[in-house]
Amino acid sequence: MKDSPGLNLLKWVAERPEWKRMWGRDHFLIGGRIATDFRREIDRRGAWGSKFRFFPESNNITMLSIEASPWNNDLAIPYPTSFHPSEDSEVVEWQDRMRRQERPYLFSFSGAPRPSMKTSIRSILIDQCQASSSTCKLLDCREGVTNCDNPIHVMKLYQSSIFCLQPPGDSLTRRSAFESILSGCIPVFFHPGSAYMQYTWHLTKNYTKYSVFIPEKNLWVREFRVNKTLIKFSKEEVAAMREEVIRLIPGIIYSYPRRVRKDENLGDAFDLAVKGNLERIEKFRSAIREGKDPSIGFAERNNSKFKDVNIV
Repeated sequence: MKDSPGLNLLKWVAERPEWKRMWGRDHFLIGGRIATDFRREIDRRGAWGSKFRFFPESNNITMLSIEASPWNNDLAIPYPTSFHPSEDSEVVEWQDRMRRQERPYLFSFSGAPRPSMKTSIRSILIDQCQASSSTCKLLDCREGVTNCDNPIHVMKLYQSSIFCLQPPGDSLTRRSAFESILSGCIPVFFHPGSAYMQYTWHLTKNYTKYSVFIPEKNLWVREFRVNKTLIKFSKEEVAAMREEVIRLIPGIIYSYPRRVRKDENLGDAFDLAVKGNLERIEKFRSAIREGKDPSIGFAERNNSKFKDVNIV
């Protein structure tokens, strides 16, 4: 019963005449959750998620979701934020506002600890932030606390900060990373799978231009302090990174649906996702024209997918 809606969808789409052009390899869909939620590998009662992506017809489709999986036909698109401009001028005005924003805090963190996850570094980051109260601002998001339910609180926090900490939570990625970029706050990542290997159509390939990377293992060293790492960046380096972050804003937001884009440089997250996917589909069309099998590698698990970023 849990998997029947997906099966019904696939049965319907596979009967459409459009499907037979490339047997689904020119089709894509949007997943409202992280990609692994659609790849349940067991049928035990109570097992989490759907096995939608393991059905044969689904293997021929590309899924775009807020977090990709190791499979080649699962690709990541930005989490939606609360800013949906209806005119190009609103985007430009917002970017200018973020450039002028006063940022009294060196860094900030919005989130809750994960005491049940032994490998989580969140508690360490919270402790370090509280110990550096003059330079770090914490927004407590523990269960029962409502501060983080209102995006205005999160945005105000990030707009007052130079750097914003973005550790993994229940999964590798966070909506908060995109709220950070939208706020002109330089994201600090602790796992390469949180951004660099995910949003290849939307984020700068050279991650050092817009973010800071601190390996998770550093946090387990008792003497390591995040603030000592961040304070080393010069004003010029910070200004350059912030400008790159602000440059990314148009491409990570989802505009109001009726927005008319007059400036091609202000394409939104949807535009970039469709453009990237169409280019990908054209590669498979070319393979067919050349007599190659387009299924090779299309839906395979690729364990090196998240290992192709050179982290220094």
